[in-house]
Amino acid sequence: MNSQTDEKFMRLALNEARKALEAQEVPIGAVVVADGAVVGRGHNLVETLADPTAHAEMQALTAAAATLGGKYLQNCTLYVTVEPCIMCAGAIGWAQIGRVVWGADDPKKGYRRYSECVFHPRTTATGGVLAGECEALMTSFFAGLRS
Repeated sequence: MNSQTDEKFMRLALNEARKALEAQEVPIGAVVVADGAVVGRGHNLVETLADPTAHAEMQALTAAAATLGGKYLQNCTLYVTVEPCIMCAGAIGWAQIGRVVWGADDPKKGYRRYSECVFHPRTTATGGVLAGECEALMTSFFAGLRS
């Protein structure tokens, strides 16, 4: 994919993150894309559903699998505003996502802190797409909690 395409879909993930923010959730959003079309989308619903697994990526993967009629998403790209945690990275691996693109790195809880090889062996990963915008959303959310 080219950087313009990555930015286009990351902006859709940012829209999902803003939905989470409106619901007073940690503002992370995700979209799954196949053949240039969004087939799944999601944002954090951890507080809303009182479910620690209701991360944006999990919501988007579930929606994509339902849309496409199968659990394997090899021909899909997942765009997520923050580097996936180890739980989500495991689910991404099981779904065999073809490509993962994230905005902001997460040095505290991101999957790379624990293992670089959680994804399927054929999955490619790209970080830093619209990182500034993704980081700003997270920074302002947590600053608001502290004040």
